[in-house]
Amino acid sequence: MSAALGSALLPWCAADAAAAIAGGKTITLVVSYPPGGGADLIARLIAPKLAEALGQPVIVENRPGASGTIAAGQVARAAPDGTTLLVDASSFAVNPALFGKLPYDTATAFEPLGVIAQFANVLVCTPSFEARTVADVIRLARAKPRQIAYASSGNGSAQHLAGALFEELAKVQLNHVPYRGGGPALTDVMGGQVPLFFANVASSMGHIQAGKLRALAVTARLRTRVLPEVPTMDELGVKGHEVLEWNPVLAPAGLAPAVKASLVAALRKVKDDAEVVGRVRTLGGDIFAGDGTQAAAFLKQQQVLWAKVVRQQGINRD
Repeated sequence: MSAALGSALLPWCAADAAAAIAGGKTITLVVSYPPGGGADLIARLIAPKLAEALGQPVIVENRPGASGTIAAGQVARAAPDGTTLLVDASSFAVNPALFGKLPYDTATAFEPLGVIAQFANVLVCTPSFEARTVADVIRLARAKPRQIAYASSGNGSAQHLAGALFEELAKVQLNHVPYRGGGPALTDVMGGQVPLFFANVASSMGHIQAGKLRALAVTARLRTRVLPEVPTMDELGVKGHEVLEWNPVLAPAGLAPAVKASLVAALRKVKDDAEVVGRVRTLGGDIFAGDGTQAAAFLKQQQVLWAKVVRQQGINRD
């Protein structure tokens, strides 16, 4: 087959694959958080690209609430025909440890199709805070147990867990101050009401560059390209402190193998798209390189990690 003929057949192949999935029906990306958040941003970024790859309509539906469990429950109950998919956040791996009972079995209710992207957090502080380095934070915290405060977007949030893991690895005790969302927490840290915050790189980068926050360390294994001068926790001696926010795409369990294969292939094409890659990098993230199998292994690893932290730190939803 010539290259020209192969290219000419691509739209037909995409549409044919879509028909094999669900007769060309609309695919709904159910997002576990409100419009404007990280999961919503990723869903709206990939929706048109996924529609193009599959040759059928893709829409986004926000179903926020209860740390993502409302949306997850809806998808778990949906028909496993490929038309209802979940776009979630890193809380997906934390919820089994946080909630005594979920409206689904995390281990058996879903088919992981992929993880779109990963984003590091960054430990930031009020510019006037006396600690200039992570070593200073540790020294102050050891001298004043439970007196040095850090903000989070709520109990059990990624920011809370980042702080809890820091306490465990650095052998310190901090004072956790939960807020109703990352925005209010960030505002109060900039205002000096609370000195520390494990912020999302994407939402805090502009404030760091403007001098309204001071960045002490990023929580990824490697430095982030948007804040290259900020060292990692690992570099600074807090070994093993890797906390990433990430966005998985999951389907209800029971997908036919051909349907799952088509969706995984379409997501791979989406993640290879230059516009998607560029936008994720602009936000300080990286595309997750693995397929559905690697995504499933990653999710299990994250569940084990955070179950341990939740248990050891006595974290609950109250």
